[in-house]
Amino acid sequence: MADHVVPHFQNSSGHDSVAIGAREFMCIGANPPFDHPHVFLDMGSENEVVCPYCSTLYKFDKTLQATESSPSDCTWTPVAA
Repeated sequence: MADHVVPHFQNSSGHDSVAIGAREFMCIGANPPFDHPHVFLDMGSENEVVCPYCSTLYKFDKTLQATESSPSDCTWTPVAA
């Protein structure tokens, strides 16, 4: 089993950018059922990355926990099956 959960973020509200506390994460675009393919993004040593599907600009913010975002409505938690 995996030793950690990859955080998921979305931008249903259309924010210009989203600050997140993770450098490796999944972008889902918008809340289901309007999501795009869930794409894994890795900032590496950079502090920002643009999603190739929805063009959301994600910026790393070390003051946030790995599963937190600002605005907070951009954090998405999958519903358990």
